Amino acid sequence: MALNIQKLLDAATAKIGVAAVDAADSARLASLTDFLNNHRDTETFSSLADLPTADSSNAGKIIRLAADSAGVYLDSGAVLYVSYRDQWKQVTFTDSAVAQTAPSSFTFQGSNFGYTSGGSPGPGTVQVNTIQKFSFTADGNATDVGDLTSNRVVAAGQSSSASGYSSGGQISTTRTNVIEKFPFATDANATDVGDMTVATVGPVGQSSSDNGYSSGGSPSPTVSNVIEKFPFASDANATDVGDLTEARFSASGQSSPTDGYTSGGQGVSPSPYSNVIDKFPFASDANATDVGDLTQTIWRPTGQNSSTHGYRSGGRVLPISNVIDKFPFASDANATDVGDLTVAREYSAGQSSTVSGYTSGGGVPSERNTIDKFPFASDANASDVGDLLTVLQQAAGQQY
Repeated sequence: MALNIQKLLDAATAKIGVAAVDAADSARLASLTDFLNNHRDTETFSSLADLPTADSSNAGKIIRLAADSAGVYLDSGAVLYVSYRDQWKQVTFTDSAVAQTAPSSFTFQGSNFGYTSGGSPGPGTVQVNTIQKFSFTADGNATDVGDLTSNRVVAAGQSSSASGYSSGGQISTTRTNVIEKFPFATDANATDVGDMTVATVGPVGQSSSDNGYSSGGSPSPTVSNVIEKFPFASDANATDVGDLTEARFSASGQSSPTDGYTSGGQGVSPSPYSNVIDKFPFASDANATDVGDLTQTIWRPTGQNSSTHGYRSGGRVLPISNVIDKFPFASDANATDVGDLTVAREYSAGQSSTVSGYTSGGGVPSERNTIDKFPFASDANASDVGDLLTVLQQAAGQQY
């Protein structure tokens, strides 16, 4: 719906003269004209960094950026930003025409920070509830920025534009169905915001612009092929929206702008490890299809992705793997080996910036605190760029 404020203002002004004999109507119309006059202009900010967080409190709000450092707004053109679905969407105006740019595709990758949540220092040792954060813009160590509601391991990680999520996993020796959320704008603890359809260990996470997904997992004593979805816009339970081509748990997850991917994993023991790359659509609730193979049949790998490719790093084969695989989003195809981690590992947490993939922590043959980074622009080995607070395996990964 288009709203022409000037036409509303003209109509209200004309009506004032007709309604002048009625003091109450006249006052109401005068109030309306004042309101319309006061909302002719958008708010102005000097840079994107100064914009408030886009959320339900300002949905539909229009904001513009000053055209230069002095805050002068030039007549030759303008860029406005509209708060829509917890993101600032760009709208461009020019002298000759008013043209709205196509809504930007959801970007799963982060520009600021990678996160690890939960995990364990090692097999048989205490689980932790720590949320750690490390910078994407400068190589360095992680810091403690909050806590999950409980100690948990082997959960799925999801990321909206505003919050990180941890879903499912194991608390002590008990499987959980809890979905937790923690904010990116501030360092704070997580809150319980919903439930998965079943308590499960070892699910894998994917994220669209609107929803978090959890696929596979092991609801004892079985292994699941279920794809679940929960909304980012409201705190709510997950729903069953489809099936993987095969039941599996402890796989790796990837997210393109349009589809979720589940790669590798293991079925019911002693079933062999899988190399299958499954793809399911975000636009509709549907089953996954088999679209390719990883270079290794593997369990407990970690997933990352650029805007054009999915990546799998590490995992359990015999022996433990250090391989970084890459497969394309634009076509259904097998993965290729494009590099190595600094050390072989499994049960790591995966994070994705706009330019690099990260593999943090991991275990076997010994637990690691290493944060590895590998480039998306070229096929190359990873480098060690920092440390988690402690050695850590079985944590979930998120990014902002």
